[in-house]
Amino acid sequence: MTKVQIAALAPVLLGFGALSSARPLSAAEARPVYLDPSAPLETRVDDLLGRMTQEEKLSLVHADSKFTTAAIPRLGIPRRWMSDGPHGVREDVGPDTWNVAGHTDDFSTCMPVLIGLAATWNTESASAYGNVIGEEARKRGKDIMLGPGVNIQRTPLGGRTSEFLGEDPFLASRMAVNYIRAVQSHGVASCVKHFAANNQETQRGSIDVEMDERTLREIYLPVFRAAVQEGGAWAVMGAYNKLRGQFCCENDYLINRVLKGEWGFQGLVMSDWGGTHDTREAVFNGLDLEMGTDPLPRAGAQRGPLAADASQSVYDRYFLAGPYRDGLKTGEFPLATLDEKVRRNLRVMIATHVFDGREAGSLNTAAHQEAARHVAEEGIVLLKNDGHALPLTADRLGSIAVIGENAVRLQAHGGDSAKIKALYEVSPLEGILRRVGATANITYSPGYRKNGGADLIDKAVAAAKAADVAIVIGGLIHERPFDCEGADRKDLSLPWGQAELIRRVVAANSRTIVVIVSGSPVEMGGWLDRVPAVVQAWYGGTEGGNALAGILFGDVNPSGKLPCTYPKIIEDTPATAVGEYPGRNGTVHYAEGLLVGYRWFDAKQIEPLFPFGHGLSYTKFDYSGLRLVAGSDPNGPPVTVEFEITNTGDRAGAEVAQLYLHQEKPSLPRPPKELRGFRKVTLNPGERKTVSIALDRHAFAFYDPARAGWVAEADDFTFQIGSSSRDIRLQGAFRLGETTVER
Repeated sequence: MTKVQIAALAPVLLGFGALSSARPLSAAEARPVYLDPSAPLETRVDDLLGRMTQEEKLSLVHADSKFTTAAIPRLGIPRRWMSDGPHGVREDVGPDTWNVAGHTDDFSTCMPVLIGLAATWNTESASAYGNVIGEEARKRGKDIMLGPGVNIQRTPLGGRTSEFLGEDPFLASRMAVNYIRAVQSHGVASCVKHFAANNQETQRGSIDVEMDERTLREIYLPVFRAAVQEGGAWAVMGAYNKLRGQFCCENDYLINRVLKGEWGFQGLVMSDWGGTHDTREAVFNGLDLEMGTDPLPRAGAQRGPLAADASQSVYDRYFLAGPYRDGLKTGEFPLATLDEKVRRNLRVMIATHVFDGREAGSLNTAAHQEAARHVAEEGIVLLKNDGHALPLTADRLGSIAVIGENAVRLQAHGGDSAKIKALYEVSPLEGILRRVGATANITYSPGYRKNGGADLIDKAVAAAKAADVAIVIGGLIHERPFDCEGADRKDLSLPWGQAELIRRVVAANSRTIVVIVSGSPVEMGGWLDRVPAVVQAWYGGTEGGNALAGILFGDVNPSGKLPCTYPKIIEDTPATAVGEYPGRNGTVHYAEGLLVGYRWFDAKQIEPLFPFGHGLSYTKFDYSGLRLVAGSDPNGPPVTVEFEITNTGDRAGAEVAQLYLHQEKPSLPRPPKELRGFRKVTLNPGERKTVSIALDRHAFAFYDPARAGWVAEADDFTFQIGSSSRDIRLQGAFRLGETTVER
């Protein structure tokens, strides 16, 4: 405990803290039970709750600034600080404004965007990533980090695609669990978001999502369930949108029945900033902490700012502040509702050791920068590599033309709530210069600019003609209306004439490498077949430029795999194909049902531009020796799938083996195949390793609304193991002997 906390607690410890009807300390008590780290969690929560006045309780269920709740000095409860930060701890803003605070101690390590983390397909990298977030959050004095974002990619046009973990609930779940565990190991609560069905930014504050129960349970909820039940996330943030007619931050079905009821979640549910709309709905439908409410009157609000006294502070006009107090006084709201909300807030504080003394944390360390670089390297995806165009051999290149504004654009301070004030950010051009600038003549030409410009393409073509190799670094930007919250993309095209630029550059120099810097898929029609090599680099963060250079020049063998399908055209994607994006008359129907991402492309037999799970290497991997080992323990996994992977090339590398499952005769329709396991294996040239993936009964199950549970049916199943969802190397059959239902 800090000196400040001890000083704040002094009146309590001396027995002089009873300033109201809250229970005073007896003189015989050496210290309150809630300060005893050896006492059970619930005992500590009960003790602290019993000491609080109603006003103190109310202060814990709503904000007192943009990112804090009030301190309670009488009880030694410090001000609670939150921060945005899916991929880094956000720059501080003013207490009552979104304007930056102007601090000099709020620089952070910028990690690659979360879709780049998902592209590693490595849960150990998710842990390394979460450790950086947790350690830097502690050093910055944050108690709750608002991340990870885990909403499933329903459409590649989604403005926040870069902040999420792709299109598959199994992959997203495995990555999220390790991320959360790592963050919380440092005494910082992880707030998983946005619960639930926040799959578009268009009309995000009002759109009403309608979907069937199977789709909700099998596609959009699994990662949240894994986050709280396996990851142990202590906080969940509600989404802006509605689900089945009710705002998600005040959704009885989502919060009370599913999250807190079925899943047994014991932590707190907070609103997204401005996501609370009504006092009564918030009180009874499970919201525990209101953040970011606009104090101006809201149309249609039954209670809240409209009923507030104009002389009250902005924060006392929150729905769970003054209006809640009024309802408690009249008996409209039972005191038990407030106690339950406060209990959850206190539980998170105590569970994250707020009163016990936490580690100091660390910021912008060499270890953090190394982790940022490693995750960036591991997430870069080699999409195409005809004729071994990559890697480039540095000592055989006299000149390199680097083309494209994204070669020099810094992306960390973009994305709105995802913006990071990076201590430094290595651009792609800087990374290339560091790697080969001493031996090769490197020229830079923008080729295109966000704000336009004359003769840019002509100058880029001239530079390409004069060089041994041309590297076009294009893509999108981390701003609206591209990869940024608050707006979706209008289409999949590369903006600012990039397609024409690439066509003309490759016509001038056949040794043209294209690097896409983006957080979501882009169209490549008209130029992909002309370019020998294409790299998906995402937004690589602090060390992004160094990571890219390492891949381009062969210091690192690419091992990233796509966490989402790249379509040829937007009309091939499910939400657009069924005519249900962005919705009509304020409602969007998820008519594609379970057929999200690769499931849709498989079921409709549509050829993608690049399939889910795709990613090339500078070496080759052979798969062999498939064995299905039936489990002998009735309580254990029914089957373990084993096989060998051999590196048959001349470079060390890592391969992601992916296991997909197909049920032969399900009683309810199922997708053609579903990801149910993966392993990332690192191999030296000539090395062979055995991969073992155990499948529990849930891996075979689908959700049956009629039985309100997960059904694993007695049936024949086919295992498909491969290097991508469309590159299947091994196949085997297994029969599940009995039907079981899990609720």
